Amino acid sequence: MTNAPVKKVPIHLQSSQNRLLIKNGKVVNDDGMEDLDVYIEDGIIKQVGRNLIIPGGTRTIDATGKLVMPGGIDPHTHLELEMMGAKTADDFYKGTRAAVAGGTTTVIDFVLPQKNQSLLEAYSNWRQLADGKVCCDYGLHVGVTWWSPSVKKEMQQLTTEQYGVNSFKMFMAYKDAWMLDDYDLSCAIETCAELKALPMVHAENGHIIARNTEKLLAAGVTGPEGHQLSRDEEVEGEAVNRACVIANQARSPLYIVHMMSKSAVRMLQLARTRQRQPLFGETLAATVGSDGSQYRNSCFRHAAAHVLSPPLRPDPSTPQAMCEALADDHLQLIGSDNCTFLEKDKELGKDNFSKIPNGVNGVEDRMAILWQKAVNTGIMDPCRFVAVTSSTAAKIFNIWPQKGRVAVNSDADIVVWDPRLERTISAATHKQAVDFNIFEGQQVVGSPQFVIVGGRVCLDDGELRVAEGFGKFLKTPTNSPAVFGGEAGAAEPQPELLHLHMPHKVTNGTPSPDFGNMNKSMEGLSVSGCSTPTGRKMREPGQRDLQTSTFSISKEVEGLDTKTSVRVRNPPGGKSSGLW
Repeated sequence: MTNAPVKKVPIHLQSSQNRLLIKNGKVVNDDGMEDLDVYIEDGIIKQVGRNLIIPGGTRTIDATGKLVMPGGIDPHTHLELEMMGAKTADDFYKGTRAAVAGGTTTVIDFVLPQKNQSLLEAYSNWRQLADGKVCCDYGLHVGVTWWSPSVKKEMQQLTTEQYGVNSFKMFMAYKDAWMLDDYDLSCAIETCAELKALPMVHAENGHIIARNTEKLLAAGVTGPEGHQLSRDEEVEGEAVNRACVIANQARSPLYIVHMMSKSAVRMLQLARTRQRQPLFGETLAATVGSDGSQYRNSCFRHAAAHVLSPPLRPDPSTPQAMCEALADDHLQLIGSDNCTFLEKDKELGKDNFSKIPNGVNGVEDRMAILWQKAVNTGIMDPCRFVAVTSSTAAKIFNIWPQKGRVAVNSDADIVVWDPRLERTISAATHKQAVDFNIFEGQQVVGSPQFVIVGGRVCLDDGELRVAEGFGKFLKTPTNSPAVFGGEAGAAEPQPELLHLHMPHKVTNGTPSPDFGNMNKSMEGLSVSGCSTPTGRKMREPGQRDLQTSTFSISKEVEGLDTKTSVRVRNPPGGKSSGLW
């Protein structure tokens, strides 16, 4: 064996595979936007600014007229999950491939142990399923589906550096399967508070659902419409309130997953008036992109394909209301709850709605659906879009600014978003493995043109080029500053709990450009009208709704007033007073 030094390859002869420049785009973060170039090397953002000095041989992407945003973070997926006698169509390869196609570059999946199964064993099983398949980085929440002193001990172990888990999910529904009673739920939430981990709750009253199901089946209601009838808004709202009370008694923050109704959001708002710990609310792409009228479709395949829990709501005003809740910070994040089952699996409940495997698609279309429903309609601006699809999740789960931000030293997980790209969503063309798409036939204006994952161009001008196993497991440290306050585990301070978003500066080694002019009019776009970062735009009197009008986003420019990029706003947990 020789100790001869490795010959250094001159920089101008090195491959440009690991070096990338995104030029002429508008960088959008959760606290503002500005025309800036982004230079990437070895999977990391190395420079952000203008007139960058870069090595020769670097590949250049021209992002003129495009938005350069942090890759999406989907905080709620179920890939390769077995439940209700079936296994999801999307495994960790197909599911993350679809995620990347839609602009999502990180997913956080759920380890769901069976009753009396070791949490560590279940965690190990999920890691084995995912590690060799994922096309993008992924993290794990762990479900607490039963309670004992051994469960508490394993929760403590899972939060160590060895395992890297900072969030645990408890179910108030799925009686006789994953559901905890209030005593065990209290114990689990108290343990989370002790560990500085975030408790997450599926909030529905499982006992009422079980009784309603019995009554409906006895009355001859067996079709998918019975699913929604067995668990209406009140059943969700009650559980949201109860979960918040239990968390308050434990002096713990709380994250409520897949909030599906206006009643649930009202209960969350009410709880915020009486407790100090942050309360985070998540909704879904399905909630803003569909509604409960689907359950009465005469085609079983169609109706059953929309079955998830909590269900879509029949109130037709719900989708817009949930978009507004996201814009106003009554809700903080949007996930997909991607849990897809093939038609043959859904047919397990052909004669009994309670046996239909629960779950819908969304990991691929989450970002485009929200853009269409909330940005193109003027409900939220691009900065808030970045917050609810990426940055807030990164902060809550303590992976910010490594993820969720376009800045020097952040991971090169980036979406070059074309706000004028028109397409029609369809199961015939989507990348997911499932044979149905709940957004079938919906036209969206705005989708990713390029998606960069860890510095690798995985969606290249619309062509998907993912690599199986390219993604890595992402450890999520406990004691997240956005949840518990204190010092950030990340490289720079996080001001969320001060309720103030200071302007961030980016640099390429030269004096940092001032972000005071970040909010100038987006050239060729009229998607915002709100020049304050992370804000929402209210439509002016007489202004048309872009969702229903023939307005072309590529043909008009609205003048935007320039304001400071510092804005006092609500913390990620929302306001502490006021009802929505």
